[in-house]
Amino acid sequence: METRKRALTLGVVALLFALLGLYLASVAPTIQIAWVLAILLLTVYLFTFEVIPIDIAAITVMVFLGLTTLIAPLMGLSTGLTDINNLFVGFSSNAVMSIIAVMIIGAGLDKTGIMNIAAKHMLKLGGSTEKRIIPMISGAVGVISGFMQNVGAAALFLPAVGRISSRSSIPISRLLMPMGFCAILGGTLTLVGSSPLILLNDLIDNSNRQLPADQQMETFELFSVMPIGLAMIAAGIAYFVFFGRYVLPAGKELSRKATRSASYFRETYDLDYSIREMRVPPNSPLIGLTLDEFETRYSVRTIAVTSGKRLRMGQGGLLLDMKIEEGDVVAWIGDAKALFDFAQEMNLVMRPRLMSFAEALSPSQAGLAEVVVPPTSPMVGQSARDLGMRSEHGVSTLAIIRSDGTLREGEDVRNSPFEPGDTLVVYTDWESLQRLDVDKNYMIVTSYYPREEVRSHKATHALAFLAIALSLVLFTDLRLSVALLVGALGMILSGVLSAEEAYHSVSWKTVFLLASLIPLGAAVETTGTAAWIADGLLGFIGETSPWVLQLTIAVLATLFTLVMSNVGATVLLVPLAINIALTAGANPAVFALTVALATSNSFLIPTHQVNALIMGPGGYKVADFVRAGGIMTVLFLVVLMVMLNLLY
Repeated sequence: METRKRALTLGVVALLFALLGLYLASVAPTIQIAWVLAILLLTVYLFTFEVIPIDIAAITVMVFLGLTTLIAPLMGLSTGLTDINNLFVGFSSNAVMSIIAVMIIGAGLDKTGIMNIAAKHMLKLGGSTEKRIIPMISGAVGVISGFMQNVGAAALFLPAVGRISSRSSIPISRLLMPMGFCAILGGTLTLVGSSPLILLNDLIDNSNRQLPADQQMETFELFSVMPIGLAMIAAGIAYFVFFGRYVLPAGKELSRKATRSASYFRETYDLDYSIREMRVPPNSPLIGLTLDEFETRYSVRTIAVTSGKRLRMGQGGLLLDMKIEEGDVVAWIGDAKALFDFAQEMNLVMRPRLMSFAEALSPSQAGLAEVVVPPTSPMVGQSARDLGMRSEHGVSTLAIIRSDGTLREGEDVRNSPFEPGDTLVVYTDWESLQRLDVDKNYMIVTSYYPREEVRSHKATHALAFLAIALSLVLFTDLRLSVALLVGALGMILSGVLSAEEAYHSVSWKTVFLLASLIPLGAAVETTGTAAWIADGLLGFIGETSPWVLQLTIAVLATLFTLVMSNVGATVLLVPLAINIALTAGANPAVFALTVALATSNSFLIPTHQVNALIMGPGGYKVADFVRAGGIMTVLFLVVLMVMLNLLY
């Protein structure tokens, strides 16, 4: 029913977009502009409703632009909409290579435990009062977000905030949203803090190629935007310190003694689990059944099996088609009553304590953990069964925590598709969890399990190569990408990260999204589409001051970034903003900067990756973002306009 309703909605919206496209084509001055407008509308539609993943949508648009060279006569064109020789130039662009380097540098800082050290000091200095802890956490995340992807900065601090919440008795819902918002605001601190700002100079260079010498723009330096970013972070912190008690949800207070133990999950999520060891006697009806056959009918999960001297658990140990045999000793986890009823029905011999699994299932070897589903993870849309969480990763999914409720055993947990921001309660051995922790498609919130020590002895190397990279950016004429790649390469060569870990740290979805959209931005510029839209917008607004036009551009960028990626909004709007500024006699570089900054104004709904990341762990609802983010959106625009006009 829901699928049919969504299909009907998408069909109606597609029809409206098609009608709008036909109207714009009828008023467009050239056939090239008409086609570019059609492609722009298609891109906005695909990004807004995610008919297909947005990175695949971007690649599709790029490939179609390339095909216009072949089918130009059929489209009424003499040549394609873009130069086929420059179609893949985005993959070698300064912006894309810079983003890859920033992600690797950020992973190196994480691997050395620098973030954990920072969290300990914050807890020590911040005490246990909300008004002291919020500025410390939010300020630190904001500053770090200026030098790495903001979703990465938020992800690094997510476990630390959970720890601080449990120790200070402050509900995590009152800490995560200020942290998340300031991570987004911190992206405005430097030119490498967010993808739009990394992309900005490349877009300015592209526009300069179409402009006469007297109208060409200067590009921005690494710290050109720092005064604006500092004002943004300060405004965000002040907002939550003085008005947080009115706009933040109260949430659920955690006990000071809560740890990632059974008591923690009982107090936090109202989940009560027991582990019981049972022997399978000759008369048990369980004999010959596969795990899949009986687990779909009973609210218990198999976590370990011994057959003779062979122990089966962890990665590759428990397959769905594995059969229970006579004499097996099995460990099951579930509600105490469900385990008792299961043992009675299956004639199992329940042991009073763990005997065969005393060592394997001890707290030093295995336990309960929390895993958050990041917005960009391929986990989204797939279930635990699809991913083989237990068989392939050694992780048994017991519950899914969402803003609208909790899915438990007996509610088809393992077949439910994961959503962005879901918090998974799992049982796993620590070795399997450690392997999962390396995979950036999973966000491990639990931080108290015994695992491989972080490479703290490499912290000096990580900080040194970060300093080298920033020094090259500041004091030499090297391109931003080359300077940052020096730091990224240093992380690998010095052993801070292995080459495999460096590759895993890169969000290739973001890379393909950004690189594939660059040809579209070029087509918007070279065909005159941006200039035509700018003239039309100016004609609609009429005679007005440049700052009103600038505010209009900022509001437009804000609206775009709520329904599509900030990279996509930046690529589409920067050429438009530059043309509006040139027509109105304003500074085109400042208008371009306005777009790149305003696409970070994404607080109203949880569409931004950071907001999606914190939604599950914080227990937030969309209404919470509307309430707190509505005021933050207006505050962002006010600070942005004031600072831009003071500086430029």
